[in-house]
Parts: sequence; C-alpha cells; structure tokens
Amino acid sequence: MHARVWQLHIRPGKVQDFQDILSSLVNLARQQKGYRGVLALASGTSESPNVILVALWDSLEAIRATENNLFLTQAIARFLVCSESLPQITEQELLASDFVFSSARANA
Repeated sequence: MHARVWQLHIRPGKVQDFQDILSSLVNLARQQKGYRGVLALASGTSESPNVILVALWDSLEAIRATENNLFLTQAIARFLVCSESLPQITEQELLASDFVFSSARANA
C-alpha cells in the first residue's frame, strides 16, 4: 500500500468548509480504483488548524492514475478555498499498520 500525504494550514473560520470539501472529495475518491480510505489529523488551534491528510491507496500506480484523470487537480483546487497556501503533498510507502489490515479483514 501507498499513501498520498497532504499538509495544509486551514484559514481561520474555514474548518467547516474544509470538512465539507473533504467529505465531497471522499465521495469522489471512493470511485477511484485502488482507494482505501483517508485520515485527517489536526494540530494547533481549533480555529485555524494544521491538518495532515493521509489517503491510502493499493499502489503507487493507483495514486498516479489520479493525476491522469484530474482527481488530484480537483482536490487541490477545492482545498485552496480554505487553505492558507498550496498544500504540501508527498507520496509514501506504507510499511506497516494494524489499522489498515484490521479494516481489510473486516471488509473481506
């Protein structure tokens, strides 16, 4: 498994907008081949948090496919509405996670 990791700083007063945007993007992501789920982690102030999103995918190829079908572009454009700046985005390989494997077993 692989992850696309986003780092965003939410503008003051835009947390609800962020949550609404994330919800709409999750609905789109579920239509993407290889999508497994997302975690949104916040730190800092509740009014203007720093957010790390970890979107899990079956493979690096599945992540790359979202670049070709404009899903990634749509996601970036939507998050710009509530973010201080462009998100920092990295791709990482998932080495281990009991959470992921427990979820996979529960869905099997």
